[in-house]
Amino acid sequence: MENLNNKNTLKNKTSKEQATYSVAKELGGIEVLDANYHHQNFSRHSHEGYTVGVIEHGAQKFYRTGGNHIAPQDSIILVNADEVHNGHSATEGGWSYQAMYPLPQQFEAISKELNSNLSETGRGAPYFPSPVVYDPELANQFRLVFDTLKKSNNRLLRETLLYSVLTRLMCKHGKRSVTPHEPPKAQRQLKLVKEFIDDFPGADVSLQELANLASFSPFHLVRAFQKAYGFPPHAYQIQARLRLAKKLIKQGYKVSDAAQEAGFHDQSHFHRHFKKAMGITPGQFAGQVNA
Repeated sequence: MENLNNKNTLKNKTSKEQATYSVAKELGGIEVLDANYHHQNFSRHSHEGYTVGVIEHGAQKFYRTGGNHIAPQDSIILVNADEVHNGHSATEGGWSYQAMYPLPQQFEAISKELNSNLSETGRGAPYFPSPVVYDPELANQFRLVFDTLKKSNNRLLRETLLYSVLTRLMCKHGKRSVTPHEPPKAQRQLKLVKEFIDDFPGADVSLQELANLASFSPFHLVRAFQKAYGFPPHAYQIQARLRLAKKLIKQGYKVSDAAQEAGFHDQSHFHRHFKKAMGITPGQFAGQVNA
């Protein structure tokens, strides 16, 4: 009887781990997530797009902007594109949330329309300074969008609601990210390394080769790159490989082929990193986004 109870307990705990990804075609395609987690512990990772999530039940604790934050029920989580973050439950009962991952260029398209009187340098994707905001009205608007994307095929309705809620989010909680017009030489050198990893994530490149590209010593590159982008080069390469693998899976590649193409030659290595970053396995993700 004790073994049976243990099995039932394990089954109940496992059943609480649920995540469903889909892709909304609006704005060129936006990933949408509906998740319920109990034991999921996301490793530090980053997304190509922003994370905008509404906590439905429980609370989530996560790292962002150099510190830990707690998002309670009905709050909105905001993580900027490429920003390092993680996540796990802040309560014994776990947490559930709905989220979307708009890309910077999708925000930029809206920003250009809002600021058509500004110069090109004055238009751009927003920066969200607050990791957690409590805005019940906006949270309910996001819930309406999530519900509509699930249930309605009316393109005009879906596009109107999505444009409206992202516009309101930018206007209420976004700031303009200030970047220098002429970055220092060191920033340009680091950017060269980042762009190389982004463009060739599957490349078998050494630290010395990357250091040569930046005209840094290997030790200096590791320290400077982590300070600039939140990861040392090898960890950032893993993030870039995950992004490529996700992109290929969404294009219909088999999971094993996507992993190989992205530079993951060890399938178990790929599955482990994918699950820690996405909350589901690559196979589950493929079944959901290509359904």
